[in-house]
Amino acid sequence: MMKWLLKGGRVVDPVNGIDGAYDVLVSDGVIAKVGRDLPVSLADGGQVIALTPAFVVCPGFIDMHVHLREPGQEHKETVATGVASAVAGGFTAVACMPNTKPVNDNAGVTELILKKAADAGLARVYPIGAVSRGQQGEQLADIAELKAAGCVAISDDGHPVSTALLARRAMEYAGMFKMPLIEHCEDPSLKGDGVVHEGAMAASLGLKGIPGIAEAITAGRDILIAEMVGGHVHVAHMSAWTTLEAVRQGKSRGVHVTCEVAPHHFTLTDALLAAPVPYDTDTKMNPPLREAKDRDAMLAGIADGSVDVIATDHAPHHADEKHVEYDRAPFGIVGLETAIPIALDTLVHAGVIRLPRLVELMSVNPARILNVAGGSLAEGQVADITILAPEQSVTIDRTQFVSKSKNTPYHGWTFRGAAAATIVGGRVVYVNAASGLALTAEAR
Repeated sequence: MMKWLLKGGRVVDPVNGIDGAYDVLVSDGVIAKVGRDLPVSLADGGQVIALTPAFVVCPGFIDMHVHLREPGQEHKETVATGVASAVAGGFTAVACMPNTKPVNDNAGVTELILKKAADAGLARVYPIGAVSRGQQGEQLADIAELKAAGCVAISDDGHPVSTALLARRAMEYAGMFKMPLIEHCEDPSLKGDGVVHEGAMAASLGLKGIPGIAEAITAGRDILIAEMVGGHVHVAHMSAWTTLEAVRQGKSRGVHVTCEVAPHHFTLTDALLAAPVPYDTDTKMNPPLREAKDRDAMLAGIADGSVDVIATDHAPHHADEKHVEYDRAPFGIVGLETAIPIALDTLVHAGVIRLPRLVELMSVNPARILNVAGGSLAEGQVADITILAPEQSVTIDRTQFVSKSKNTPYHGWTFRGAAAATIVGGRVVYVNAASGLALTAEAR
């Protein structure tokens, strides 16, 4: 690999206290130097990539909650299409959940996922292993084997860890390897066969509801367990104000608890179930869209630092699977290609947070929680870089998604902000042609 210099853009690197007009020198796939007015003469055939202050250079964004579906559900997504969707959305890395078919509860499945990711050669992929064998909630998976094969965390996502005892043992076991337990917080007895948030909207539409405390009860249980055993629990796709309160209380006592919020939970409410298209199954997700009080609480948690991560919970489904009665449709929406426009528009431009805080939420903290490379532009770090175009107007068009699946409630919505380019290991793997950035994606 050659040397090249990103020159003239705004660089935002919260870890190193950088926010301003800096240059970034990349050499052999790593960050060689960040500084002001670095010399433009590069040895060994290097090149200068001229930016303008309209572009923001950040450490690569990491989505720590995606479903790549492979193996077993390749009609929804594959590792190859998933990582292509990721880089098109501005993500240099993703962590993928284990609810594949077969479940990622052993080294063989983990190694298959990593091979598929290496073959694709786009975003980095960090597999997450199952807590229990087959995600059946009975026997612990071999966490040491999963760690050795390349898993960075454990989760039974799609299901909560079935019992307090299993959650305790999982945290104790995973703690030996400094791996977080990522919890899908949901009390099954309260969820029942609910499909939307329990409230006035569910009642008016005749749909069965899931109360917010179904999430908060399991979060509270696991926070107490983490406090007892000294483990690390990460609350996935938080949606209820009561869950946020449980997280805040745990953090106030020094518990190692972190949490994430998905863009749909800080922008949408269950009012979308009725209009503009009633019973649109692209509004069906788990946790469900909740009331304005919950949505506003997520925004407050993002603003005050209680929320650690923005993650998409990218959950692709084939159109035929979603084109059924609301009760029968699967939960989930895609999110890799919409997250950055939504976050820039509704958080940064709306004044909820500043841009360095967004970089913390989407790069610094995911890298720290998963204990993976990235999260800063320090010398010697891998040259994983996300370049943003914060002023670019984007209208979401599902027909243009790189992902195999198109299930999104944001089709036709316009946002201010976009990913301009994605660089992984010093290689430009995606360029947004509409951004006006003078870069070309490199062929592998």
